[in-house]
Order: sequence, then C-alpha cells, then structure tokens
Amino acid sequence: MALLATAFVGLASWDNLTATASAADPRRHQYVRIVRDDYGVPHIFGKTDADVGYGIAIAQSEDDFRNIEEILAAVRGRAGAIMGEEGAKFDFAGALLGANRVAAEHYQELSPRTRALVEAYAQGLNDYAARHPAEQRLRGLFPVNGRDIVAGFMLRSPFFFGLDRPLGALAADRLPPRDAGPADERGSNAFAVAGRRSADGATRLIVNSHQPWAGGVSWYELVVHSDEGWDFAGALFPGAPYPLLGHNRTLGWTNTVNRPDLIDVYKLAMNPAGDAYRYDGAWRPLEKRTVWLRVKFGPLVLPVPREVLASAHGPAIRNKLGVFAIRYAGIGDVRQVEQYYRLNRARNFDEWRAAMRMQAISGTNFIYADAAGHIGMFYNARFPVRAPGHDWRGVLPGDTSKLVWTRYLPWDADPMVVDPPAGWVANSNNNPFLSTAPADEPRASDFPAEMGVETFVTNRALRYQALFAGLGNKPISRADLLRIKFDKGYDRGGWAGRWLARIAAVDTRAAPDLAAAQALIARWDWTLDGEGPADTLVTVVLAPAARTAYLGVPLADPTTALRDAVDAVQKPFGRLDVPLGDYQRLRRGKVDLPVYGGPETLRAIIGKTAPDGRRVADNGDGFIMLIEWDRAGQVSSQSVHHFGAATTRGGSRHYADQSPLFAAERWKPVRFAPGALTGHVESSTTLPQ
Repeated sequence: MALLATAFVGLASWDNLTATASAADPRRHQYVRIVRDDYGVPHIFGKTDADVGYGIAIAQSEDDFRNIEEILAAVRGRAGAIMGEEGAKFDFAGALLGANRVAAEHYQELSPRTRALVEAYAQGLNDYAARHPAEQRLRGLFPVNGRDIVAGFMLRSPFFFGLDRPLGALAADRLPPRDAGPADERGSNAFAVAGRRSADGATRLIVNSHQPWAGGVSWYELVVHSDEGWDFAGALFPGAPYPLLGHNRTLGWTNTVNRPDLIDVYKLAMNPAGDAYRYDGAWRPLEKRTVWLRVKFGPLVLPVPREVLASAHGPAIRNKLGVFAIRYAGIGDVRQVEQYYRLNRARNFDEWRAAMRMQAISGTNFIYADAAGHIGMFYNARFPVRAPGHDWRGVLPGDTSKLVWTRYLPWDADPMVVDPPAGWVANSNNNPFLSTAPADEPRASDFPAEMGVETFVTNRALRYQALFAGLGNKPISRADLLRIKFDKGYDRGGWAGRWLARIAAVDTRAAPDLAAAQALIARWDWTLDGEGPADTLVTVVLAPAARTAYLGVPLADPTTALRDAVDAVQKPFGRLDVPLGDYQRLRRGKVDLPVYGGPETLRAIIGKTAPDGRRVADNGDGFIMLIEWDRAGQVSSQSVHHFGAATTRGGSRHYADQSPLFAAERWKPVRFAPGALTGHVESSTTLPQ
C-alpha cells in the first residue's frame, strides 16, 4: 500500500513537477485605462499600441481566463493535463506541427511593433495570473511570452481550413478525405452593400461569423483606442492580442470560412526497417522523436508516449496503412500575426489590400467595406503552385520533390469581386462564384483545377442570391438587408429540397406515425420562423442532413432519419406539432428563451439535444455586428452577442444580459467614439494602479 500511495502521489504531481514555463520577455512599463460600458464591454485606452495589448490581456482575463488558460496550455503541450484525452489531441497536433519551434525560429521576422504588442499582451496575461493564483488549474504554466502567443496562432490557424480532417483520419488508420474543409459546421455569413446602391446612401457591412458559443474559438467583443492611431471595434478569440474582425473609423471587414484544397498528403516509400524513405532516388532518414503527452485521467495526469515524425514534405504520421506526410499552406510562416495587426491599422482600401498581399493568412474569405463606398468579397487563400496533371485531392506519391511545392500564387490571383455594378457582395461559406449578382461574378473556368477551389453551395448562399434578386434594381434599404440576414428559409432547389424529397418518398404504409409525420412535413412553409406546426419536426429532420451535406458526407437512410426524428419529438412531447419556440431554446444560467431559425439558414441556429428533449443552441449565429458609414463617411455600429461580455463568469450580470436581445433579433449600440461612453460607464480602471 505504501508503494501504491507513493506511485499515486508521484503520478498526481508528475505534470506540475516536470512542466517548465517560458522565459518572460523583458518587462516594459505599460499605461492603460480599461473602461467598461453598461453592457460590460471593455473599451481599452493606451498611449501606445503595446499599452492597448496589455489592457486587452487584462480585460480578456477578467472575463474569460479559463479559456485563455486552456489555449496557453495547448501551446505549451499541457492541454491534456486540463481536458484529458481531448486536450491531448491538441498537444499532439502542436508537437507534430512544431508550433513552438516555428514560432521561436521565425519570431525575429515580425516587426518590432508587432513583437512589442504580443509581448505586452503576454505580460498582461502573466500579471493577471500572478494576481489570481486561485484561478490557475496548472502550476508552472505562467509566465508566457510573445513567442507563445505567436505559437498559438500557428497551432490554431491550419484547423480553420481543415487540417483536423486528414490528421484525424490518418490517426484512425484511414485514408484522408478527398474534400477539403473543416470537420464541423463552421459556417458564417457576411454582407456588404455600397452606398451607391443603398436607399440612404450609407455603405453597410454585416459581421456574422458562426462559431461555437463557448470555448477557445468563441467571440469576445471589445473596443480599442491608442494614441498612436489604433482605433478599432470588433471581436477576437481567446489568446488573440487584437480584434480579428470589425471596423475602425474608415474601413471594416469580416470573415467566412472557405474550403479550398490547401492540404496535400503524400505516402512515403519506406525501407524495410521503416526508418528511411525514398526521395528523388535516394534514401533519407525519417526524422523521429518521442513526445510524452500529459493526459488527465480522473485525479491523475499520466505520461503517454507518442511518436512524432517529419520528412522533407512536412509532418508525418505512421499508421496501419503506411507512413503519410502532410504539407499545408502557410507551413512554417509566423507572419499572420503581423498581417492581422496591419489590417487593424489600415486606413484606406489601398493600405488594406497591401496588408492582404502579405498572404500570411492562409485561408478564409474576407468581406470588406469602407467609408469611401468600396466593397469586396475576397476568396483569400494561399494557393500552392502545383504541377498540373496530378490528382491533388488524393494521396500523392512521396518519392519525388516534383510534387513538393515551395511557392504560392500571388494574392491578386485569388477569386475576388471588387465594387461590382450590382452594389452588393455576400458569402455564406459557398464557392466564390456566387458572391454578387450573376452578371458581375467571376467565372469558375478562369481558375485552374490545381487551385482546388470548392464547389459546394450552401442553402444560405442560395437564399441570399434569391433574396437579393427579389429586390430587382431598387435601392437596398437597411431593413431589406436585415431581412436577408435574419432570413429563416430554405431553397427548394438545394440540398434541403433534395433531402425532403427523399423523406417524402419513404414508404410509410406500415407505420402510421411516420405517415402522420410525412403529412405534417408536406404542409411546411419552408421557413423556420416558429409560425407553422411543422417547424420543430422539420428542424429535427434537417439538422443531421445539414451537417453531412456541408461536409460532403453521403446523406443518411431517409427511413431511419424519419423514424429518429419522430421518436425525438414524440417521446418527450407526446405530439409532433410542437411549437418551435417550445423546442428550440437559448439557455444560459437562469435565462431560457425561445430562438428561431435553424440549421443552415441565414439565421443559423445549431444545437444539441438536452436531457429534457429540447434543442439547445450552442453554435451558429453568435456575435453579430452591423457597421454603417453615412454619406459623409461617418461610422456607426451596433452589435449583439449571444450571451454577454462575461464569457465564463457565471456570477456576473453580463453573463447573459445580451441573450434577450439576441433572441429577439435586436441590437445594442457600439460606443465606438470615446465621447459616446458619457453616461454609459460601468467601471473605469487605470493600470498600473
């Protein structure tokens, strides 16, 4: 028993005893004022941009230290010590991609201003952690430094264009999927209307990114002001030292996930010993090392060894099918941290496009608008220069350098629409050839197949195309644009129509309850607005199909799907015609509200089934922002968050204070101009105190 007790204590303390923190950057004096408005949104004022970065870290930590700590733990290879096996997957990915090594090796490539910003941000995190030791779940995680912040970008960025799908398949002894894209429903919407097309002459931009409502990629709203000229209102993810979307005084942008083929997988020709691969007629040693993952099992954190491989192509994985190497856009490049910062500080379209030409952000659509009335949809991706004549979506032979690309097409070669005559652009995770009115769109035939541009068309894209077309040539009013954004309908010609046709064809003669469900669905009005008796049943029928359609997975058996939907509604409610507001809920603390819309509508609501049988929203429409420049070029904006500013602080009044607004599709003001805060200040803190 003594030996067992000793072993238990050793395993329980192993992670904390063996973990090493980063060396803190040289400490700089910071001066910052954090003002919170009446919704708890932080407005951060600093003499320098670095001051603001320090203040962002403090404000974020006050509202969301839990998620920040988990992000930093993943960067340091210790997420498994907090989150168990799920966290260990991030740790393995970080080791495989070499996020920390790449950040350290290329850190000096960032400008001094960018390094000062990320180092000040890291200092803010360290200071908060030091003042709140009881909130820390891991010993030895702090201090962190600027390199850690950059490594966080390196770790997360490739997963936005789908690196998790081939990694997950290879780790499970399967071949990677042929289609690109993320492993879940990371959808988004974005709309821009030029002033020359607006009814009142205003240029408008709608930010409508769809992300999980909680966790490491959930949105956090803020406003920043620096005496060096950095003024911005928008939102960021935990661990980011600046807003990732939103607006400054003269321009703004938002993003939607795109799905080009930016990842290539190679099968290596291995020698019998399995320690070398053939490459250009010679044998090369396969780089190999062992990492010890820290995996929490109950009260213990156990060391679990994993093999990490690399070849000339990139990181590699050995499975039952062989050894496979992976190469992805942006591999080894840390400059996305620089590019986002430059975008924040751009003052006009030319400066913004100059920042975009850095091509350090490897994949994601940008939808842009500005005070001068310019608008654009940019299918931004870092397209490798690939040799024609090969199946780049399949597994490639790894024995020749001829297939290992080293260059990218210039940014101006990306599909894009700039200032179209129609006066509007939009994107809802669809291909770039449905970005504006048909006469103004780029043509797919103008882009080579080797670019791997996606072909999938979402229901949301079909809907906005139809709704904009329905306006004809008349001016687009603010109300018109908002009706499109909050639309809850489905296009009969898209995947939803094809799926419901299969449901209607199910033979239900031997199942009266299924026949009743079919009859109810047949009367549906194709809109999930809560006004029809079929809305709940249709939501349940469409939700799994929306997920598989988006991922390119074959649709399920319609008979099984209809049975599952009937059981999911009938068993907890005793009826099929349940009002959608009773079934689909927004829940947060004591808040429990009806919310309308559904899977793959422009008012996107994604959810999970709760123990009481209801669908509780946890993804989709979340942080939304409406930005407007009037005829004189003056900016104003409104926003709403699905919960509130206090992301993980259940005791705060801002934990869910915006949820009623969100459910009602209403806005709160963004008090961007400093004078707009007068009479709306909840607190003001100056640091250092």
